[in-house]
Amino acid sequence: MDSPRQDLLRLLACKSFRLGEFRLSSGGTSDYYIDCRTTTLDAKGSRLTGEVFSDEIRQRGWKPRAIGGLTLGADPIVVAVSVVSGELHGFLVRKAEKQHGTGQRIEGFREKGARVVIVDDVCTTGASTVQAIEAAREFGFEIAGVMCLVEREEAQGRPSVEKAAAEAPFISVFTASEVRAQHISQMDDTQPVILAVATKCEVCGRPAVTNVPGNRCAAHRA
Repeated sequence: MDSPRQDLLRLLACKSFRLGEFRLSSGGTSDYYIDCRTTTLDAKGSRLTGEVFSDEIRQRGWKPRAIGGLTLGADPIVVAVSVVSGELHGFLVRKAEKQHGTGQRIEGFREKGARVVIVDDVCTTGASTVQAIEAAREFGFEIAGVMCLVEREEAQGRPSVEKAAAEAPFISVFTASEVRAQHISQMDDTQPVILAVATKCEVCGRPAVTNVPGNRCAAHRA
């Protein structure tokens, strides 16, 4: 029987990963895109996300009272972990303080001095994770650890988050390389090889030899 982590990786590779040409929120471009919300908001994906994050937090002995992160990417992760764990409270960090009512930036769990884990879905530059860390500390939380579902391994995201987290460790459940490899493996397993005609590899621009998955040269077929 496969582990929840392996099942979650398969679901991310199937539902959330796309090859192509994309412009990122950071302003850069990429030959792939990961939209984790299509997995974390999926019924099965939500349960798996909750299980994997809860298990990781438990194994690392962080013993937080709550988990939270910057809206919107962290929202489904926070809810999933809170429900699956049955013991971790959740909080959400607004991108800016409300301009009405209580004007608070932290919504949900609000116990000053409590140990918390900051979560995010994708870490590219790390900007949203850093915002959540800073807001949580400013409120009065103690950061026990920081987690993201997928780390893109680029744009200095990890160093930025690690610097902001200070003594608290930062871990990623998966790297983009792992999700990409799983995506390609699943495509190869489910579709026959079809020879490409007069086209170029979508990764490097060299002549393609197959269009499953996507237009690929011999070097990038696997």
